[in-house]
Amino acid sequence: MTYLSRLALNPRDRRVQRDVADCQALHRTILSAFPRVDGDARSGCGVLYRLEVGRGEVTVLVQSRIRPGWSSLPTNYLAADAGCKSVEELYADIRDGQALRFRIRANPTKRISPSNPGRRTGPRVDLQREEDQVDWLKRKGDAGGFELVTVRMTTGLGAGRGPQLSEVPDVRVVAGEKVHGWRATPAAGGARLTFGSVLFDGELRVTDATRFREALLGGIGSGKAYGFGLLSVAPARSQ
Repeated sequence: MTYLSRLALNPRDRRVQRDVADCQALHRTILSAFPRVDGDARSGCGVLYRLEVGRGEVTVLVQSRIRPGWSSLPTNYLAADAGCKSVEELYADIRDGQALRFRIRANPTKRISPSNPGRRTGPRVDLQREEDQVDWLKRKGDAGGFELVTVRMTTGLGAGRGPQLSEVPDVRVVAGEKVHGWRATPAAGGARLTFGSVLFDGELRVTDATRFREALLGGIGSGKAYGFGLLSVAPARSQ
């Protein structure tokens, strides 16, 4: 089964404030609602999540293959009862050619080798330019069974030339603040975590339903343990 939970957090709670400021702390709090498994607990339970902060509200969307036990969260951590529902049928009904609205907070990166810039074997480097971030999402779509829906845009008006038509992806790109955290290490007592954050909102079209469901379940890109990669979908407005 696949479950989707919506957690409205209490922004006045100090533990919530700590978790919003420290992605490792939020990671631990979310995983506390799932049973212990061998190996990587996050991937073992299929946990993906996204933190959304705005207008005085703090919300976390959590997807998992196991029904979570949110009653284990600290008292006063939640501002309302946690909502949890199965999305198994929704995902099973996805078909080739279907148009969907989507949202994903991602960590678009590329690997650069200091000794050989042409090789992708070095550390991850954040993509800073919007066009590079959109190209990154397109590549993920090629591998994940979807393509970005495009819209027509007229350019050249008032420039002494006739109008020119071009197609651009129907996606809104919002670069967010860096996501930080601290991961404890036996040697140094703590390692600083820093991730670039980009929120994509737009419309996509499913090109391969099987691969798309795999992308929904497995997440997209790096940083999945720290709130990145959850692809949320809903029917397109035209449907």
